[in-house]
Amino acid sequence: MLPIASTPPPCVLFEDEHLLVVNKPAGWNTHAPDRFAGEGIYDWLKHREPRWAHLAIVQRLDGATSGVLVFGKTALANRSLTAQFTQRSVRKKYLLLTDRQPAQTRFTVHARILRAGDHYITAPHGLAAETRFTGQVDPQWLKRISPGLIRPALPRLHVLIGEPLTGRTHQIRVHAAARGIPILGDTRYGGTPFPRLALHAAELGLLHPATQQPLTFTAPVDFPTDPAAALRAAFIAPTESDSFRLIHGAGDGWPGCHVDQLGAFQLSQSEGQLPLPLSQRLGSRRYHKTLVRHLRGTAGQLSPQCMAGPPAPERFAIQENRVKFELSFTEGYSVGLFLDQRDNRRRLLTGHIAADFAPLTVPGRTTPPEMLNAFAYTCAFSVCAALAGARTTSLDLSKKYLAWGRRNFVLNGLHPEPHEFVYGDAFDWLRRWARRGRTFEVVVLDPPTFSQSKAHGVFRAEKDYGELVAAALPVLARGGVLLASTNAARLEPQKFLDQIAGAIRAARRKVAQQHYVPQPPDFPICRAEPAYLKTVWLRVE
Repeated sequence: MLPIASTPPPCVLFEDEHLLVVNKPAGWNTHAPDRFAGEGIYDWLKHREPRWAHLAIVQRLDGATSGVLVFGKTALANRSLTAQFTQRSVRKKYLLLTDRQPAQTRFTVHARILRAGDHYITAPHGLAAETRFTGQVDPQWLKRISPGLIRPALPRLHVLIGEPLTGRTHQIRVHAAARGIPILGDTRYGGTPFPRLALHAAELGLLHPATQQPLTFTAPVDFPTDPAAALRAAFIAPTESDSFRLIHGAGDGWPGCHVDQLGAFQLSQSEGQLPLPLSQRLGSRRYHKTLVRHLRGTAGQLSPQCMAGPPAPERFAIQENRVKFELSFTEGYSVGLFLDQRDNRRRLLTGHIAADFAPLTVPGRTTPPEMLNAFAYTCAFSVCAALAGARTTSLDLSKKYLAWGRRNFVLNGLHPEPHEFVYGDAFDWLRRWARRGRTFEVVVLDPPTFSQSKAHGVFRAEKDYGELVAAALPVLARGGVLLASTNAARLEPQKFLDQIAGAIRAARRKVAQQHYVPQPPDFPICRAEPAYLKTVWLRVE
């Protein structure tokens, strides 16, 4: 039995055969702006569950705006919802805050909107746009939508409802600014700085595509909530996972600082001490790791240091997708698990890779599939595959980490004996297995950015990844699945894919299916914090 529950992520407000309605957090795009950018909430949902494989966008929200977002699941829903939005019969209510006094309690803005570079302006030759604003907010509705605004948590602020009667990009933001009440946090349009844009799609009313019954969806929000925490709360179910990236540098507004939640502990990372305002916001049980950019030549590795609270046990367990992993703050630079691979581990757990990728598991198969985890580290990929019914081979150049991996198997009720734990150089063993004619249905390649062994010498992912794929292809069964991943920041995504494609062509094999995956949403990408993790799933004939 798979250990992961079929429950939807916390952001889901409603689902039936035709509709999927979510509460999109601020800071998450509706969809990815390009192939190699971080997934939008649409992309992440579409590829998460087989029943969401045909999810369609019929409505969009700005990345900085939170709130109700509806997707169609069927052709009928897509036609109906598109018609309702086009005919402007969908009822939309946005909650917004401003620190400027509105001149009127109720007013309507009729002002055409025109794009001007990266923002929008009102202009006579723009697109027609109309927004109705009201400052008379029903207290009971407000209490249900945002209980924090009932308390005097944000003094001297004005609460308004904006109802867009047309659907232009940035419409409410531009119209509010045009009337002298720019939204709090909307510095692009003259608003006072705030941790987030204080604009929330609070209510959405529409007709059900199949029954034509009226439906109203509401989404709660508390604007004072830390945006980084709100983002994680949208897709991390605390009953399933207690470990994730809590702060990801500039992507969460803290350049150079990273914080991981690891069960009961937090692990911060930076090149020096954390800024005091960030440190004061963290928990009472915290470790800190000083980042060292050039570890070669140093005397050993630097373990995290206890900064607050009683020290952690030498070994402790965390949970991810209901799978347990052993961690330690006493084993050097790495603690035992790379959180950025959480979604890929989940794919092995469920056997579902993506909407456009056939399942890993074959119905009716009587023998377990064979999986090779070529740079196993503490065998996290292997544990997930084994829980899904695979027979795994974990290969690593460290006996210590392989022993750690065995403990991870036991921690999850798995007997290590049916599985192999192989010590040695990956290139050497790939050659051995190729000579013996041994093959695997799934091969996982997630090598370190840099490594060195007596058997192979120096390996640098940014220039040698194609060589690694070439060495692995002879042991990948026909129609098998290759998971290729790297965190080499200087290796551009297209060059990474080109190296892999070149190796496959040289081996006279073909790619039947391919799905590229960026880093997960708790590692948000921005210009100041660019993407580093690259993963591609390939079915190779």
